Amino acid sequence: MDNEPYFYHPLENIEDVDVFYEAMERNNLTKAISPERPYTYWTIELYDQKNGIRGGGGLGVLAADTRRVAEKMEVPFALITPFYPYEVHQTIKDGKIVDERRPVSYGDFGFRFVDSVFVKCCDELCKLDVIEKKFNSTRIIAITEPNFRELYADMSGSDHRLYQEVSLGFGGYAALKLLGLKPAIMQLNEVATFFAALARLDELVRNGMDFYEAVVYTRKHTLYTNHTLVQAAEAEFSREQFERFVFPNLKSLAVRKWLSDKFVDNHIKLSSVTIEISELRSGVSKLHARVANYKDIAGNKVKFKAITNGIDMDTWVLPEIMDFCREMGILDRNGAPVVNYTEKLDLFTAEKIRGFKKIGREVLNEILKQRPNHNGQILQFGENDFIFDFKRRFVDYKRPELPFRNPAKLRAILEKYNAHYIISGRVHAGDANMSSKLYRLLEIIRNDDYLRTHVHYLPDYDERLAYGLSVGANAAINVPIVGLEACGTSWMKDVANLNMLISTHDGGVADASVNSYLNVSGGREDEELEALYQRMDEALRAWNNDFDLEYILQKQLAAYLPVISGARMLRDYIDYLFPT
Repeated sequence: MDNEPYFYHPLENIEDVDVFYEAMERNNLTKAISPERPYTYWTIELYDQKNGIRGGGGLGVLAADTRRVAEKMEVPFALITPFYPYEVHQTIKDGKIVDERRPVSYGDFGFRFVDSVFVKCCDELCKLDVIEKKFNSTRIIAITEPNFRELYADMSGSDHRLYQEVSLGFGGYAALKLLGLKPAIMQLNEVATFFAALARLDELVRNGMDFYEAVVYTRKHTLYTNHTLVQAAEAEFSREQFERFVFPNLKSLAVRKWLSDKFVDNHIKLSSVTIEISELRSGVSKLHARVANYKDIAGNKVKFKAITNGIDMDTWVLPEIMDFCREMGILDRNGAPVVNYTEKLDLFTAEKIRGFKKIGREVLNEILKQRPNHNGQILQFGENDFIFDFKRRFVDYKRPELPFRNPAKLRAILEKYNAHYIISGRVHAGDANMSSKLYRLLEIIRNDDYLRTHVHYLPDYDERLAYGLSVGANAAINVPIVGLEACGTSWMKDVANLNMLISTHDGGVADASVNSYLNVSGGREDEELEALYQRMDEALRAWNNDFDLEYILQKQLAAYLPVISGARMLRDYIDYLFPT
């Protein structure tokens, strides 16, 4: 095997090895962030429709928000991700989800072609285009090729998924080299990005660093951010798959041996090796960091630093609300609450709240003109119509069908106040269980003459629809099975847009006390269901009572403004990664 990797342009050693040895003597590996040494953020998914990249869920939305916040805070930041040449849109036909693949071109969204790099898979060189788009201090660097297909194409553990992940890791790392960038830190969002850190380790050793020192260096400059709770649920890959897709891209025999030793019964779990290659590890809420059940290869439970996810407030919150919060000294220019923010929350009077929701309703109605419901109808709502919404990815643990367990009870609540219930969320391709649940849910709606006109499913959930529902609804339903939600961010957009939050105490919601919102609790699911109906009734009554409305929403804002702030999140990461 030759000494120079076929997928890199000839470059000098990117790491300051002498500086590294000096830092080791001082026991201080902290590197300053700079334009040449940016904060690098690796994600298999980016959901940024404005820039032409459509993701599949919260992980991609979070990635886009993190970059936007970094730009606002003038942090040198490079987000590395695949650009998928196809995106999936969903429609409803005869009550069933129909997926439609549509081609997209990066040239239509302002990306520039940089150059090509190569990875080796199945004895073939695979050419990857490197594209880039800059935004002041930040940039998106993407890897793409015509056969990438769409996000999450094929099943977990498949050859194609491994190919996509290897391309992001080895190809994305080569892209940094093309652009003359050296990572100050590598934040790996979920285990699909593991191969980026592996590529760095391999290059350090090839460039002359002692293997064990290279491992220490890589570990100390790699943050693994876990977004799920259960290690056992993750996909595994076989040694045979790694022989075809991974090992051909490693030039160091020592790194190949290190990786080979991580297989158990000829299979490897990416979470295990991601834990091994990163010394810094974070969970995405206080509860998640405490209960996530992950173990290293030695069988020891892994500890995670709690850094709760946040949102870019200027992207997701009604501009009139943001202007008000800044003018009144509640939020700073980055969207983070000021020190004494709670003292000014009484400025959110019932009159102000209803005024903001009136503006938000107009925004929602405008969006709905282009977004027919599951029956092909265009919905429009009056400013006095009360709307509950459930808007999040359709998976079992989020329980989108929970309010429909007792259709008569749900009907009675909605009919009493002439309220509406809007549901929207994507069903992952191939998820037969959730497709069946959605079909049954739509049957329940279709078979009840009142629900048929007051409960609406909006297909093809995306960022635009998420924004419209956040600013235009009155109350949000968030009822994951407690213990299964890592964080969630949909509820954050609801809190910031002055919606009453009806939720179980899970994920990021559990960062504050159960008294901070309209809590749904109970020892059994039937008890939770009854609590959900009670809270829905309470929200409906509160909307028409000035004191109750102010009390609920001011209390939510007091508890959660620091939690939901993306500026707070990024500051927490920087403080953790680069301690002073």
